[in-house]
Amino acid sequence: MGTEHRSDKTVTKGASFPLGATLCEGGVNFALYSKHASEVFLHLFDTPDGEPTDIIRLENREKFIWFARVAGLKAGQLYGYKVNGEYRPEWGLRFNGAKLLLDPYAKALTGKFRNVDNLLLPYDLRPGAGDRVLDGRDNSAIVPKAIVVDDAFDWRGVRSPDLGLEQLVIYEVHVKGFTAHPSSGVSSPGTYLGFIEKIPHLTRLGVNAVELLPVHEHYVDDFLIDRSLTNYWGYNSIGFFAPEFSYCSRRAPAGPVTEFKTLVRELHRAGIKVILDVVYNHTGEGNEMGPTMCFRGVDNLSYYSLIGPPEAPRSGYLNYTGCGNSLNFDSPPVIRLVMDSLRYWFEVMHVDGFRFDLASVLGRTEDGSFRPTAAFFDTVSQDPVLNRAIMIAEPWDLGTYQVGNFPVDWSEWNGRFRDTMRRFEKSDSGQLSEVGWRITGSADLYGEDGRSAYNSVNFITCHDGFTLHDLVSYNTKHNERNGENNRDGADDNNSWNCGAEGATEDPAVLALRERMMKNHTCGLLFACGTPMILGGDEFARTQRGNNNAYCQDNEINWFDWNLASRNSAQVEFFRKAIAFTRRFPVLQRRKFLLGEDLDADGVPDLAWFAPDGGELHWQDENARTLCYQLESGVDGPRPEVDRLFFILNAYWEPQWVKLPVLNPRRCWCRVIDTSLADSEDFADPGEEVAIDPSDHYIVNPRTTVVLISR
Repeated sequence: MGTEHRSDKTVTKGASFPLGATLCEGGVNFALYSKHASEVFLHLFDTPDGEPTDIIRLENREKFIWFARVAGLKAGQLYGYKVNGEYRPEWGLRFNGAKLLLDPYAKALTGKFRNVDNLLLPYDLRPGAGDRVLDGRDNSAIVPKAIVVDDAFDWRGVRSPDLGLEQLVIYEVHVKGFTAHPSSGVSSPGTYLGFIEKIPHLTRLGVNAVELLPVHEHYVDDFLIDRSLTNYWGYNSIGFFAPEFSYCSRRAPAGPVTEFKTLVRELHRAGIKVILDVVYNHTGEGNEMGPTMCFRGVDNLSYYSLIGPPEAPRSGYLNYTGCGNSLNFDSPPVIRLVMDSLRYWFEVMHVDGFRFDLASVLGRTEDGSFRPTAAFFDTVSQDPVLNRAIMIAEPWDLGTYQVGNFPVDWSEWNGRFRDTMRRFEKSDSGQLSEVGWRITGSADLYGEDGRSAYNSVNFITCHDGFTLHDLVSYNTKHNERNGENNRDGADDNNSWNCGAEGATEDPAVLALRERMMKNHTCGLLFACGTPMILGGDEFARTQRGNNNAYCQDNEINWFDWNLASRNSAQVEFFRKAIAFTRRFPVLQRRKFLLGEDLDADGVPDLAWFAPDGGELHWQDENARTLCYQLESGVDGPRPEVDRLFFILNAYWEPQWVKLPVLNPRRCWCRVIDTSLADSEDFADPGEEVAIDPSDHYIVNPRTTVVLISR
């Protein structure tokens, strides 16, 4: 455990910066932070499951960083650490020198962590021992090894597309699930390289940003393996620098790094930005009874938020995440770790931005409260690299909901947009005022703190919950295959099955579901803000009513590409809707709509109407039809199209809608009517249908209509 032995390696002092394993002239510099350790040993390996070739005691320590330079090593070298110190769980000290540990800065791993024979546990499992008795068994043979990585890569001159956030249409997607289904037809299903083969689908659709579910190396919990399930989504990170091993097509050293970079390069070549869903709020080590793979064994006190003040016993973990632990963002080494990770993915891996899972945890201070001026947020705002990156918060955690409260540098997943639009479309009463705020960019949330409409990342569906198809096909969740007796997952989904639960052959129900999906598509894409589509919604992907499919690595989550041809009309509707947003600048504006005449043409940028053409009564509990007019934003003294008129009818009966009076030389023309047949529901540019008579439009039940003035 603590015995040093070397072959022919020359060890010199090295440097404490940078942390991790860094190639340098003639060798590799190793640096590991641990404030409370008494000894640190570097273990070098030639094979993933072999004995160590060298065990080197790190003699140098400054600023709580242990370091050394080892000559003769190259990229591809395998390594790990063993860290000695006190094992006093009641005081938060959980060192165990028998356990091989992953470098927190490891850039690639040789495989997946598996808790074989409970060897990842630092404590003895004998009955009654709890976590107080040390397990002295060596687990080096089963622990994946970190790999020294050369950062060099041929980017072939490809750069990220120059797109502002307000121009983006984001597509949330799982790397594996995108191509794992046999119907994908790719050469390497479920991998980074397989994903590349489906990029043409994204470009045809009009998507220009992907938000990838977590690609950091993650741990699969024992209880899932016991159920023959897995942590499919990957929200259980154990390596914040390492791309997920299982998404690599070949088992070459550092293969995941090279293949991930290749994916980023090809997405950029296609004009698509790359946003990573990152999980810095907790790690895969779980609570005090969980495995020791990295942070817990390197320095538990420094990395985790523990129960109780520093001077008192601290055996348990604060659990703001519901996942057993929370990283301590009052701790400088944690902030440094996360900042170094973000810079690495931005500068070296060339991603464009990040979506932060349970981001409220990042703003939790020592007293547990959320503060937008917390140390981590201030650090990000001052960073000369990351202030150029897209930063999106999931603005809640297990105990706090902070939509609208993040700093000016941040955009947010707007959960209020999702909930409001779902309620409105299924005809809930009293939604008009909320809908008005949401479709105009949520100025009530973002208008007073220097942010703009595009800081609202609007979504109807995401990975967590129903797909769009299931949102209009199920009243309740159906999570039985998760093995928790359908107790897991949210019960409050604001969904409606349109008259039949789940699969049906009733043509009326199927037609209504198709219309409802088109309504949601319009509500999402034509609202002010940055729209995010859940991947597969464009062709009605279903999870069979499962609204918490985190553990299903199978056909429940995999994209069935047969649906893309079977539901080609829906794909085409999505494509046309995305193109429509790019046709009219008002649908990609940076500023909030004001309801004022900004260009002295007698027409305000935004005007609201009741169906009878009169004043809209926002607090009318029974009103379910919303009409509004926008200036098109097209330049020129006499633009071909100068106004857009939207009718959102969530009522179950037809509505007679009075249309605004136009200049005699113009008329209203229909672009969209979601109640019409697929061949007529969305007119191509120049083929819009003139409204005659031009003073009104009869809107069918549960229908969205879009008109333009020509």
